[in-house]
Amino acid sequence: MSDSNTDGTTGTTSRRRILTGAATVAGAAIGTAAVRGIPTIWAQNIKDITLIHIGGSFAVIREIADQATKDLGFKIQMQAVDQKTLLQRSLAQPQSFDIENIDNSLIMYLQGKGVLKPIAVRDYKLWDKTLPMFTIGKYPDGRPISAEGLSPIKIGFWDGPDGKKFAGKPTEWMTYVPTIFNADTLGIRPDLVGGKQAVTSWKDLIDPKYKGKTALVDDAPVGVMDVAMALEARGDIKYADKGNMTRAEIANTINIMEGIKKSGQFRAFWTNFDQSVNLMAAGEVVIQSMWSPAVTAVRSRGIPCYYVPLKEGYRGWSNGLAPMAHLSGLKLDCAMEYINWFNSGWHGGFIAKQGYYSPVPETAKKFLTQEEWDYWYDGKPAAVEIKDPYGNLMEKKDAVRDGGSLWEREERIAVWNTVMDEDRYLTRRWNEFISS
Repeated sequence: MSDSNTDGTTGTTSRRRILTGAATVAGAAIGTAAVRGIPTIWAQNIKDITLIHIGGSFAVIREIADQATKDLGFKIQMQAVDQKTLLQRSLAQPQSFDIENIDNSLIMYLQGKGVLKPIAVRDYKLWDKTLPMFTIGKYPDGRPISAEGLSPIKIGFWDGPDGKKFAGKPTEWMTYVPTIFNADTLGIRPDLVGGKQAVTSWKDLIDPKYKGKTALVDDAPVGVMDVAMALEARGDIKYADKGNMTRAEIANTINIMEGIKKSGQFRAFWTNFDQSVNLMAAGEVVIQSMWSPAVTAVRSRGIPCYYVPLKEGYRGWSNGLAPMAHLSGLKLDCAMEYINWFNSGWHGGFIAKQGYYSPVPETAKKFLTQEEWDYWYDGKPAAVEIKDPYGNLMEKKDAVRDGGSLWEREERIAVWNTVMDEDRYLTRRWNEFISS
């Protein structure tokens, strides 16, 4: 018996439910030590299951796989890949793995390709506890999130169980279950730029005073957002919608950036998390595109690094887990157990210490001390020393998180990571920019 509906989507009548009974499943499906108390027949059936999970190095971490394996009773094997490789494998070799970490923008490339298995909302056990940013596109106070770029609502749902087209609004069919989110800005070395207050605007990324000491992420959909924020802040261009530029706006943007590059402004164009960390830690760059956990990683080495709350706002993004279309039967059951496990608490507590947020904060809170919660989520001065997930000292007592509390950061998102209608043209022009 399969747990797939006739249309191939995940469904509520699964082999596991038949084996254990709905009441048992409801109590054991999520949370630490999720398989405790489950009848032996389930444990015997899953012990030889291995799920291959691919994604960026910031998300696929051995300790997470080890904890999930321990809690769930089947094996999780993680493979770290860069964004381009992830996309290539998703399209050309989708059966070579089972679950992928997918960004809110990259998932646009998979629309209509039939490589992802739609997720029935009813199969996601923490829907009611998930932040409304992801379920209805609003902040907790009822205000809508930014519509520029690809917000979680624009790409978070399929228009039907066939998974062919994004609905652009909430439906009963999810494209992925969000597991990580944040609001990005620029990272700086305060000791090398004249202090934390020396950088206040996105335009500082292209300020000649940092010539030869700046870096950009080499990923067209994301990098162009950082560029657009900088150019608009400097007054070069006023975009109608930075999240979906016209061809003329793209051309103007790249033309200006090619000139800035030829002046020697940029030291590097990084493609992965570790490169961004090493560039900043070595002092090769003093201001650059950066992810919050990369700032954390630099600090954990005892090197000053600051994530600037720029006056124009943040670039938002979300990342989540999507099961692949080839999954069926018991392996699909296990995939859904794993996806539900991700937001059940342990993972949320782990990633909080890297600077990420969980879409279900109340479960993450159970795996943080009150002092950690106050620092990471509430933006309060650290009452104790703050350590990263591996126990390394990251912040001394009385330090305050860059940007403040969760909502001080998230409510200032100006644009989301995106894939534009003119994506092919943008990619070509971006590659010309990088190679110029």
